Amino acid sequence: MEAYIVAMLVFAGFYALMALGLNVIWGLAGMVNLGLVGFFAVGAYASALLTTKLLWPMPLGWAAGAAIAAVAGGIMALIVARLRGDYLAIVTLGFAEVIRLVASNEIWLTNGTDGISGIPGPWRGDVSPQQFNLIFLALVWCAVGIAFLLLSRASHSPFGRVLRAVREDEDVAAVAGKPVLWFKLRAFALGAAVVGFAGALYAHYNAYIAPDGFAPLLTIYIVLALTAGGVGAMRGAVVGALFVVLLLESTRFLAQEIPGVTPVQKAALRESIIALSLILLLRFRPQGLIPERTRTHSRPGATP
Repeated sequence: MEAYIVAMLVFAGFYALMALGLNVIWGLAGMVNLGLVGFFAVGAYASALLTTKLLWPMPLGWAAGAAIAAVAGGIMALIVARLRGDYLAIVTLGFAEVIRLVASNEIWLTNGTDGISGIPGPWRGDVSPQQFNLIFLALVWCAVGIAFLLLSRASHSPFGRVLRAVREDEDVAAVAGKPVLWFKLRAFALGAAVVGFAGALYAHYNAYIAPDGFAPLLTIYIVLALTAGGVGAMRGAVVGALFVVLLLESTRFLAQEIPGVTPVQKAALRESIIALSLILLLRFRPQGLIPERTRTHSRPGATP
């Protein structure tokens, strides 16, 4: 049971990193991104290939995964910069599917649907599986902490304030003299880099990656995590990730305790409980568990 809890906390860390990256793109800049799992896959495959084929050190592989995902994010931003709403969501969703199809069919590079195995992990083989899980738990949550601090500072900086202005009305931001396209590109690249870094860590934790592991459902989970935690709030992204993992795993045990139903009915009941819980949360707490707080400055001489 202890190993299971540690593993779930590691995955919660991956979700938290992805939610933080999505919060930069969607929460601050207002660009809907349903291609999140595509950047996750880019980071995972980049680090896996560099460390297994070219024998790069793992830290360099992780950095390269983040950098390549950032480049992909910048290119995507140039393509979708003038799209909004549903059109933006459709294009980013298509990007994720293209990445998955490329990973499935370019056997010379990704080994196709057989995936890539033997991906190294820090001290894997030198310590017990339980110790390895604890090491990776500390590593992932240190990464979450660093990303949280850096992105929180960025969100309260002039850069973050411009992104919020673009989110609210990009035409007004452009009239105010802000280069909207440049800020969108930077936001997309930064968010994609964080998501790609999460993918790189995932590859080295799992030791094996394949295209089937990068299904669109993962993006939905991260969108739910950010929505439940609070769109625009960095703390909300982390809390929302923990909430979604807790909800997904607790309902697994809850469904097993219900007598007189078939396994298929238990699975359907579990999904219903998850959906109902999220609907109730959004009904009674539409701003999320930790809503975004914006800083306001009172005018000189104004009455408190």
